[in-house]
Amino acid sequence: MQTGARYQACLELIGEIFKDEKPADGVINEYMRSRKYIGSKDRRFINDLVWHLIRNRRKLEFDAQSQDPRRILLWAVRDKLPEVFDASQHGLSPLTKEEEEWLREGNEQPYPPAVEAECPDWLFAKIKDIEFCKALNQTAEADFRAHNHARDEVIKRLAQEGINVRKTPYSPLGFRSSERISIGNCAAYQEGWFEIQDEASQIATILCDAKENEKIIDYCCGAGGKSLAISALLENRGKILAYDINAKRLEAIKPRLQRLGVKNIELTDIIADSDKDFDLFILDAPCSGTGTWRRAPDAKFRLREDKLAALKHTQANLLEIAAAKTKTGGRIAYFTCSVLKEEDEDIINGFLAKHQEFALMNLEKLWAQKIDQPYPHNNPYMLRLSPQTTNTDGFFIAILKKQS
Repeated sequence: MQTGARYQACLELIGEIFKDEKPADGVINEYMRSRKYIGSKDRRFINDLVWHLIRNRRKLEFDAQSQDPRRILLWAVRDKLPEVFDASQHGLSPLTKEEEEWLREGNEQPYPPAVEAECPDWLFAKIKDIEFCKALNQTAEADFRAHNHARDEVIKRLAQEGINVRKTPYSPLGFRSSERISIGNCAAYQEGWFEIQDEASQIATILCDAKENEKIIDYCCGAGGKSLAISALLENRGKILAYDINAKRLEAIKPRLQRLGVKNIELTDIIADSDKDFDLFILDAPCSGTGTWRRAPDAKFRLREDKLAALKHTQANLLEIAAAKTKTGGRIAYFTCSVLKEEDEDIINGFLAKHQEFALMNLEKLWAQKIDQPYPHNNPYMLRLSPQTTNTDGFFIAILKKQS
């Protein structure tokens, strides 16, 4: 592709992404699939610039004094205009006189706090922490979890393939890469040696303290990451029921089970009314996903207040289901990838106010038994992980035990 055509592709992509209707990664993947003529170097250029525009969208909109995708792009690349307008056939249309004047004028106003934080106003009013929002807007490194082999063995095997990784500081199963790993071309991945999983999610499954003689359900299992991690911790013994109301999601797990050689996970989209004796009820609750903005910075613009209200209602209802399905002496493990108190501590406190038969377990003590690092939070009963404290996604963990 000629240089101008690259910038035109970026404009077309942000024009679709900034409608805030579809996830950016899906829009980009669909765009590239339909244009197989775009070479690898062009794809990398387009991909990098588009994600830069997404991560700096609020500042660019403020500086450009516009939400128009073309103006946002022009402002972002204003120092490269001769390169951008290379007169190529498929490049951007020439600057208008109005645009030339607008670019000369510029905008020197200071950023409001929410703009500096790269956060929608209504969400920043809840988070109220510029540096925390900035940490959530940084690109995350790629985390992986060893499966079927010890972590050191996996790291050694990857080195033989020319892939250098390092151990995660908290999860004894995890390792991390600052470089992109093409898992499609990685033999160790194809042979089931490891899985993709953020360290925060690995920590959550470790703190479940699952045992092979327990009756375990991963409710709202989604892509099955927690079920697969517990399967690894149990060394493929015992039984894990992976439940999701969406049968298509369950179908998507099957190739992963086969690749990893997992035998102790049963997939189901039906739970019997009489099934009320679970020892461990894992509830990775549907949530705002605010803790995953490092990986999906566009998601913050698709979240709406009415959607958040509906999610909180769902979270409370799912905890009621968990309470009814968990036996005396059993545990509910409540997780979200949210950084919002109203989806986390407030939901748990509201549940405990209604259910005196449940009590929070001491996660700091459990952490000391499982993880060889200092406990990273000031609340021993409800744990928050974040890019600032643990260099992980934002994640919330609470485990409640049902007492007699």
